Amino acid sequence: MPKHLIKRWMPDHKTLKEHKHLRLFGDLLLDANLWHLNRRSAAGAFAVGLFMAWIPVPFQMLLAAGGAILFRVNLPLSVALVWLTNPLTMPPLFYAAYVVGCHLLGQPSQHIEIEFTWSWLTSVFETIAPPLLLGSLVLAILSSITGYVVVRGLWRLSIVRQWRNRGADKE
Repeated sequence: MPKHLIKRWMPDHKTLKEHKHLRLFGDLLLDANLWHLNRRSAAGAFAVGLFMAWIPVPFQMLLAAGGAILFRVNLPLSVALVWLTNPLTMPPLFYAAYVVGCHLLGQPSQHIEIEFTWSWLTSVFETIAPPLLLGSLVLAILSSITGYVVVRGLWRLSIVRQWRNRGADKE
């Protein structure tokens, strides 16, 4: 069940191999482990993808692809999971990371008027960056571990049910 559900949502491996930004990985994309979908590769892909989704940089997909190659887990799933933080969800998720970071650092969160200028960005970088980066790291680690454990558990549960159904069908 989880395998069929995940396969339905995964991007095509041929499309990813030809993606202009992923070409920089070259022959590393030929590793068969990057394209297999099993309990280990899916759980690892969830861990890598969810971790990279919390990293506040614009090239999360490349980081996820690099992580998938490094850990030899399912690459399409890792890359697809970084879209958890898309333009719609990014502001509330990174604000939550900022609040978590402020709480961990023991400092109050600030109300900040956002301007899209370089001078504004450099002026607030010192006050916003430490709690944002700490909160992002903590939430990345928690999401990664949770995703890994949940996928492994659900996959195992699905396999146990299949085995039970096979036994019931024989009787």
